Amino acid sequence: MTGTAQTGPVTSLLDRYRTDPALNSAGGIAVSVAFTTSQGVRHTGRGGGYRNQVISLRVGAATGSCAVEPGSVDPEVVHACAGAPVAELLRHDELAVQVAALDAYLAHLNPYAADARAVTVQVEPGDSLQRSLTRARAVTGLIDAPPGGRVLVIGVVNSLLACLRERGLRYVPCDLKGGTTEWGEPIVTDFAEGLSHCDAVLASGMMLGNGTLDRLLESVAAAGRAIPITLFAQSGAAVARELLGRGVDGLSAEPYPFFWLTGDTSPIHLYRAVCRR
Repeated sequence: MTGTAQTGPVTSLLDRYRTDPALNSAGGIAVSVAFTTSQGVRHTGRGGGYRNQVISLRVGAATGSCAVEPGSVDPEVVHACAGAPVAELLRHDELAVQVAALDAYLAHLNPYAADARAVTVQVEPGDSLQRSLTRARAVTGLIDAPPGGRVLVIGVVNSLLACLRERGLRYVPCDLKGGTTEWGEPIVTDFAEGLSHCDAVLASGMMLGNGTLDRLLESVAAAGRAIPITLFAQSGAAVARELLGRGVDGLSAEPYPFFWLTGDTSPIHLYRAVCRR
């Protein structure tokens, strides 16, 4: 995952909501709450851990979110979003703020609970690893890959890799941070290295916030063969929902509060595109 796309489905979607009078009715709708969630995790029994930082904006009853690299966005930038019109934030200098604002606005317009396309799954109570694996099984169940097929996983989550193993699927782990998986497997840093050898893609919604999802969608469209894309999205889940059937074939949408914030029951919303490429 390298580079920042300048055009593509995500860029076009943001532009439409900035400029199309039929869509840009957000002028009188403002963000009421803006906050940042910072997390560090190391599951019991796992050899490594990770950190997350997420920008979240509240519009009505909906909270939109976008993950960022820890420490990369000044908290004062986030706090300044409180009270700002959504239309203004869609033109913010920070792409992550744009994504979080559109995410909140779209979830406000079309709540997940009212979306008949979604299959809602409850992640049952449990410790952090139990809940991580429960979510991962639901997410990996969306992947359209042949038995023994290879999945390009962009945004490495070890629980997802474990569940792909359970399904008998092989994988190519990819993440900007590089390194190795829990099992010592090398992680590539550019998805182009693995795309030509894969039968399906499982990608993090974080690609919305770092500007790389457009490049992935365009690369898959240019590949000359059907490579289904599934997104697991805490970042920009409602934004990703707009891309179903437009390059995205499956989606696990998980709005705030995320499964890792609590040991209690929490929902994820699973989608499959009606029209496949």
